[in-house]
Amino acid sequence: MPYSHRSDGVLPRLTRGLLALLLIAPVISLVTAPAAAAADTSLRNVVPAPVSVTPAAEVTYTLSSSAVIHADAGASEVANQLAALLRPSTGYALPVVAPEGEPNDGISLLLSGADSQVGDEGYQLDVTDTAVALRAETPTGLFRGVQTLRQLLPETVERRTQQSGPWAVPGGRIIDYPRFAYRGAMLDVARHFQPVSTVRRYIDQLALYKINYLHLHLTDDQGWRIAIDSWPRLAEYGGSTQVGGGPGGYYTKDDYREIVSYAQSRHMTIVPEIDMPGHTHAALASYAELNCDGVARPLYTGINVGFSSLCASREITYDFVDDVLRELIELTPGPYVHIGGDEAHSTSHDDYVTFANRVQPMVTGRDRTVVGWHQLGAAEHSEHRVMQYWGNEGSSSATVADAVSRGARVIMSPSKRAYLDMKYTSSNHIGLSWAGYTEVSKAYDWNPAQFVTGVAESAVLGVEAPLWSETVVTQADIDFLAFPRLPAIAEVGWSPWSTHDWNSFRTRLAAHGPRMLAMGIDFYPSPQIPWPLTSEVKSATGFCLDVTGASSADQTPIQLYDCNESGAQQWMLPGDGTIRSLSKCLDVRGANYANGTKIQLFRCNKSGAQQWAQQPDGTIRNPASGKCLDAAAGQGFKNGTPVMLWSCHAGSNQQWTLS
Repeated sequence: MPYSHRSDGVLPRLTRGLLALLLIAPVISLVTAPAAAAADTSLRNVVPAPVSVTPAAEVTYTLSSSAVIHADAGASEVANQLAALLRPSTGYALPVVAPEGEPNDGISLLLSGADSQVGDEGYQLDVTDTAVALRAETPTGLFRGVQTLRQLLPETVERRTQQSGPWAVPGGRIIDYPRFAYRGAMLDVARHFQPVSTVRRYIDQLALYKINYLHLHLTDDQGWRIAIDSWPRLAEYGGSTQVGGGPGGYYTKDDYREIVSYAQSRHMTIVPEIDMPGHTHAALASYAELNCDGVARPLYTGINVGFSSLCASREITYDFVDDVLRELIELTPGPYVHIGGDEAHSTSHDDYVTFANRVQPMVTGRDRTVVGWHQLGAAEHSEHRVMQYWGNEGSSSATVADAVSRGARVIMSPSKRAYLDMKYTSSNHIGLSWAGYTEVSKAYDWNPAQFVTGVAESAVLGVEAPLWSETVVTQADIDFLAFPRLPAIAEVGWSPWSTHDWNSFRTRLAAHGPRMLAMGIDFYPSPQIPWPLTSEVKSATGFCLDVTGASSADQTPIQLYDCNESGAQQWMLPGDGTIRSLSKCLDVRGANYANGTKIQLFRCNKSGAQQWAQQPDGTIRNPASGKCLDAAAGQGFKNGTPVMLWSCHAGSNQQWTLS
């Protein structure tokens, strides 16, 4: 599909010389110079922005090979996690030991001495030239502080193989704590199922940005994704497909326990959702008796909404819901259980209210708090109930304001701002657009405390970024849609409003580009962000390497074109041998290494067809074939001249520079 970066804006140009090529025998890999690799690890480059930052001029702590991690007794788990993060990239032993007196060397994780404001999730970080001291009142606070500490280290610390140092941390003090108690992300595993490994990976990504709740949308019309022993066909049959007719899948109870446990180890709480009375077609297909007419529905693999409903007039419906919630709550230690309630267009108002009033006590009676989409506000209030608002400014505000007046609190998830499945621009290859297009600035620039009339900041529990999966099939799809917007929502939820500043955020987020690449996150390189790893690849013929038609589609040809600083001519060099544009890689078509094979844009896959190394003579060579990137001289040097693979020679059509 076409990619509208030419009309959306131009990726900011990198200062000439910031990206250099390092000579490494026997070839020169396409990597950034040490100054770029280390990036600007300013104490102010943290995302989300801390409450208070006090830099210490000309003070730097450098982690040494003899360093130790001192940890109070209650901090040992977090300390071991920090050591596990640092050991592969640094190559250091970093033993975890009990502290002895005041910290004066290494890294200390302490459960005393923090500023009185930090609370349960906050921390105080002090960096001198001899030591790093991280203090908090709880292990959770220490864990949040560790996420800040890792952001202050060079991004190469995220790699899982040994890297070159130095491992420097800028000096000063950070005092930090969250604005809102609830900072969530939602992953829809119902439309397209995601394996446990993908959920664990997403948890790790979320943790870096201090997200503390992961909402799992476990059921919908297209699939039921959690095993329920008393109703086994829900998962076995209702979970057997997905959008588009794929194989689907579901979590066994042990799978779900693993997800819950892994989230807990990252100080994150799972919020499970069973969406009802609408969005229940998979259940209606699994059991005929749940339908008002007693006839089972066929499985559904489309993406329409609002056509299904549990039968509010049948008593077996409530037996079913009670069984499901009982088994789910037994597996879920967290305080919240989400019962959906949105888009129940096939349920009458009276049936909807009757159903919701019967179901809410099944949650509260098991010592859990009800969460529901904001339409649930039409039903009776249950104690501590939470409404999840997915409308927009002014929309449905009366329903939410009325629920708040009865004691409800609100999670803000406005679809035009926080829905990660919305496309960034009209040309993105995945995502939806029914709520509009959501670039990074739009995801960032809103205030949850002033968003809905009648909902004051005191009634806002927090924010959540939902990722619906109608078009999300792979792990790479999650990366592309969630990043870099997820960090924007995370900052809206964590940072005080006094720090909210788009220009500051975009600069800090840009510094996270290399870190996300080091973590293997295939993020969308938004042209709104001045990423530090972009460069122009210019031929000696005077033309630039260009994505034909500014398209992000797989197999888009690469051509020569007048240099114009557009997004189609900005290339990222992450240091792994690839040359990337528009979140995809420069690729030898079909891995065919014959002379004349066209060079294309293709989804990054770590294959030999996507590895490139610049030589001392100015050529860019594909090591798998030993051949070079070539501007097709026989077709004349002009706009649209194709770029291909060819045996290496000294001609100008194989000479390239980066600027």
